[in-house]
Amino acid sequence: MTLIKTQDMIDSVADALQFISYYHTPDFIKAMAKAYEREESEAAKNALTQVLVNSRISAIGKRPICQDTGIVCVFVKVGMDIQWEGDMSVTDMINEGVRRAYLDPDNVLRASIMADPDGARKNTGDNTPAVIHYEVVPGNTVDVTLAAKGGGSEAKSKFKMLNPSDSVVDWVLETVPTMGAGWCPPGILGIGIGGTAEKAMLMAKEVLNEPVDIHELMERGASNRAEELRIELYEKVNNLGIGAQGLGGLTTVLDVKVKDYPTHAANKAVAMIPNCTATRHTHFVLDGSGPAELTPPDLNDWPDVVYEVGDDVRRVNLDTLTAEETRTWKAGETLLLNGKLLTGRDAAHKKLVDMLDRGEEMPVDFTNKIIYYVGPVDAQGDEAVGPAGPTTATRMDKFVDQILSETGLIGMIGKAERGPGAVEDIKKHKSVSLIAVGGAAYLVSKAIKKSTLLAFEELGMEAIYEFEVEDMPVTVAVDSTGDSVHITGPAAWKKLLAAAAAKKAEGK
Repeated sequence: MTLIKTQDMIDSVADALQFISYYHTPDFIKAMAKAYEREESEAAKNALTQVLVNSRISAIGKRPICQDTGIVCVFVKVGMDIQWEGDMSVTDMINEGVRRAYLDPDNVLRASIMADPDGARKNTGDNTPAVIHYEVVPGNTVDVTLAAKGGGSEAKSKFKMLNPSDSVVDWVLETVPTMGAGWCPPGILGIGIGGTAEKAMLMAKEVLNEPVDIHELMERGASNRAEELRIELYEKVNNLGIGAQGLGGLTTVLDVKVKDYPTHAANKAVAMIPNCTATRHTHFVLDGSGPAELTPPDLNDWPDVVYEVGDDVRRVNLDTLTAEETRTWKAGETLLLNGKLLTGRDAAHKKLVDMLDRGEEMPVDFTNKIIYYVGPVDAQGDEAVGPAGPTTATRMDKFVDQILSETGLIGMIGKAERGPGAVEDIKKHKSVSLIAVGGAAYLVSKAIKKSTLLAFEELGMEAIYEFEVEDMPVTVAVDSTGDSVHITGPAAWKKLLAAAAAKKAEGK
């Protein structure tokens, strides 16, 4: 009988969550570096460069890879020959570890968990509770796999109850393009097949925590149906041409993971959950000897990549910006922003449109301003702001027409594509939508030199701030004519990849 101390579980969870907030796993770094080396799309390669540089400086600075520090998901296998010290439940131990990790004064992590999800949506303040799954197994240890799952990628989770004769491959290839770029590709697809609806979803989530090893699998060859599916889907999804950040390119997924389970004769449940460029997970075992010890990756694991912009990149002065100037920007163009930038995301936009509907004066002057959809991590030390990457722009689509027509705003920054309606609204108002790279939050924060609270303090990280930025890199996603790089980029690369595949087939 092994005695597991309460404090050992609490400390292990807290340490692990801090650890994964700033360290990618070596296998993920290696896969991202391989994607960078083979990428031929200039826009995608630029995005991958930022992701890799961000990953390395986050590891050095011990600051979060992404401003969205995730919802904590835990898979616990409890040995049957375990005895627990004290009377605290294991769930309470894990949540206490989460609380301590997210409130750690040396690296405070962003609390994103909302209680009363269909009502008041009040932030719990410490990122509890975690989502925990238990399994009781033979043995005298406690095996813990722990992840911090970003909301942008979680929002793109998909489920379908297929007919037994339906093709999983066809469903995946039809569904991935509908997910857009809000899950920050390239990442990993977790696919669960069989069981029941909830079992398929659970398998899709759990399998995301396995090592990135698709290239090793392809070298040795598949030995079962799940491995055959992994290889087929990896190749076919990448041939969709979606690419890094949805800009078009060779790599949309770094790996595809598949797990299956016996199912009813009438059913074929299929779940698909993506992980993003901020893939964060780790594993530890408690055997009664003390808290878990985690080994940091070697800084030599990262490729020697430097993010630089050429002298020909357009620098923009936000303080003198006019609508006429934004109309000269073209989709796909890289800009460096300088000057004052406003922030605001879901909750702030809802409050703003409610005020507009009531005829109330805006709390901020939006005239000729650009707003950044961001919810940053709290600043540490001499930082102006903590990691401050973009949130998914699509969630603000329903506010675009009213905000542009009634406030004087002339542009927006987020990540991923805008929906068809928002693109039409942008075109109608001759506005622009820009993107910053998702998964490069700490790198982006280096361009933010000052942060001033302007309105809605009660919203916390969703309040409206004024950022003063120097050479903040962005890409024009939708220009004033309605041209969208998230449509033209992947379409062009899908065509190129199809042509290359046809030529290869002819040569056989």
